[in-house]
Amino acid sequence: MAESGTKQLDADVAALSLSDEQKLRRDLDHEEKEKGDKGKKSKGKGAENSGLAELNPWPEYIDFRLKMFDELHDRYQAELAAKESSPIKITLRDGKVVDGQSWQTTPYDVAAGISKGLADSVVISKVNGELFDLDRPLEGDCQLQLIKFDEDEGQAVFWHSTAHVLGEAMERYYGGHLCYGPPIENGFYYDMFLDQRQVSSNEFSDLEALMKSAVKEKQQFVRLEVKKEDLLEMFKFNEFKQRLLRERVQTPTTTVYRNGPFIDLCRGPHVRHTGKIKALKLTKNSSTYWEGNAAAESLQRVYGISFPDTKQLKEWQKFQEEAAKRDHRKLGRDHELFFFHELSPGSCFFLPRGAHIYNKLIEFIREEYRRRGFQEVITPNVYNSKLWVTSGHWQHYAENMFSFDVEKEKFALKPMNCPGHCLMFDMRPRSWRELPLRMADFGVLHRNELSGALSGLTRVRRFQQDDAHIFCASDQIKDEIHGCLDFLQHVYSVFGFTFKLFLSTRPDKFLGDIEVWDNAEKQLQDTLDEFGEKWVLNPGDGAFYGPKIDIQIMDALRRPHQCATIQLDFQLPQRFNLTFMTGEGDERRRPVIIHRAILGSVERMIAILTENYGGKWPFWLSPRQAMVVPVAPKYDTYAEQVRQQLHSSGFCSDSDLDHGDTLNKKVRNAQLAQYNFILVVGQKEVENKTANVRTRDNVVHGEHDIPTIIDKFKGLAQAKLLDAESQF
Repeated sequence: MAESGTKQLDADVAALSLSDEQKLRRDLDHEEKEKGDKGKKSKGKGAENSGLAELNPWPEYIDFRLKMFDELHDRYQAELAAKESSPIKITLRDGKVVDGQSWQTTPYDVAAGISKGLADSVVISKVNGELFDLDRPLEGDCQLQLIKFDEDEGQAVFWHSTAHVLGEAMERYYGGHLCYGPPIENGFYYDMFLDQRQVSSNEFSDLEALMKSAVKEKQQFVRLEVKKEDLLEMFKFNEFKQRLLRERVQTPTTTVYRNGPFIDLCRGPHVRHTGKIKALKLTKNSSTYWEGNAAAESLQRVYGISFPDTKQLKEWQKFQEEAAKRDHRKLGRDHELFFFHELSPGSCFFLPRGAHIYNKLIEFIREEYRRRGFQEVITPNVYNSKLWVTSGHWQHYAENMFSFDVEKEKFALKPMNCPGHCLMFDMRPRSWRELPLRMADFGVLHRNELSGALSGLTRVRRFQQDDAHIFCASDQIKDEIHGCLDFLQHVYSVFGFTFKLFLSTRPDKFLGDIEVWDNAEKQLQDTLDEFGEKWVLNPGDGAFYGPKIDIQIMDALRRPHQCATIQLDFQLPQRFNLTFMTGEGDERRRPVIIHRAILGSVERMIAILTENYGGKWPFWLSPRQAMVVPVAPKYDTYAEQVRQQLHSSGFCSDSDLDHGDTLNKKVRNAQLAQYNFILVVGQKEVENKTANVRTRDNVVHGEHDIPTIIDKFKGLAQAKLLDAESQF
């Protein structure tokens, strides 16, 4: 392990404030650069022969933490040695039972007992359903699972461990104060507070070099449970860790993890040692705020990715290159579909071709609504805050709403439709005969997302949803859920998506009667079983007001996206005092509300579809369905007539009348622009009132008269085929 070299610091540094210490270090760095360092930091102690750029000396807090950790860890080791060991039974995933000793046998020992290859490939373990360090001694009889990188939990642990390696590098390089460093969907990040300083991507190579040196050292991840008061002392240099300890840690003790000179508050678990990280790359950096609060401190965030195999990193880089080509923000501008402007952040400008796609998606859902018994409604955009107080959103969501004063009353733009639909249900007495009542709404919604969180069409402030709420009796839940699942299966099959289903059940903090929850969850489970698609149970992950089914779609690049949701709600009917007559005298009962969306946000779905198709839209949705190309200028008039006939029949058609391009050039341009069909016309076609049809993939369908072409187009659009060009 590298030493910190803090003895070179003047003793007065310990008395300086956070800001003063950072300024002093910045001044020292500046002086070193003035001596000919050419912008690179000096070698830190312990790296004299490595050529690594880092602070020299390291920040004082590193050595301070290490001394405390060593003392506390020595105590823990003594306590562990004093524990009485006894035989235990360890049950593996396949049901096999192996013997072990409490407080001695570790999950890694069990894996190594099976095979060396297995032990080396395992990332983490689960003991009795809880993630567990491989080198942590087992305490008693248990169920043991060994998890590899190809499982979601294995990836999360692997990336979390790499975040700690990044944290070590950032402390050694910047000397700032770390905040959060979690795994995310694809990789990890770490936030750091730097006084009057910003991170630059030009520094990534230096940070990566420090990370790789830590990997080369095979620094072991060491877990230690520590008293809260000791941790407050250990992290006294870091105001952000102090806040976490005071505000978030409600137990007498919590855990820290150490790898090399790095120590951080962390629940863990982690990989065995840093040497497991065979490939890593820092990908981007950004500014953010402490806990997303714009009024709090500004932080610097560095993102990265890592893998247990260099081949996987190369594959990931190729994937990123393809994803960059398909980035909806780039394609949206290049294909003139949509764009964003700084004068309306988070609100998209849809150009005519983009608006065509938007409207086609809504028309598609609207057609299905009619077929499936939904009634479309229109509700206001602005409501008095009293509505949101009744619904409960004001108490928990007000900061994410656009609110303003009107005649001394507080109003807000709606961020969701459900409270308005409750008012509609409650406008008059309802009978059991009206249930299920299915209300659908494409109303415009607004959510006050932080500017730093905005990201193309995937995170916006203004959007529309294919939002619907089903008011039903409790014994109708099963049938309605089945209808929702059939609805989403149909829509996603049209798009060419596969999907995964997840059932999220009652959380620890829930509202309502357990019997009602149990009955609802049973109906959801039975419906999912009958539906026939594989589904995964997420116990305790439901909303506080009801269980839900989450749907994750997979695009052409095998990326998962969360769009659809089917959510039961027992609380809104209660908050709005909704009832219906049962038909048995004056008896009234509360309905259950099913929140459901298939597209989710139309904007987000367009982003996903744009990247999924790579701009190569299926015919029914395409904003460029046909290009008419005359073989010579004298056929321009006929070409325009054909284009007009197609346009009058409802198809997005254009004609290329540019006399500066050859016929081949025009056809090629149309194919590159992803026109589904190219109709070539010349003397023969003029005489026969026909057009010669070919596709963007250069499949030639030959000569057809215009009415036939239009009829075929109508059939293809109605069928919503993904391969319409080959089916012409």
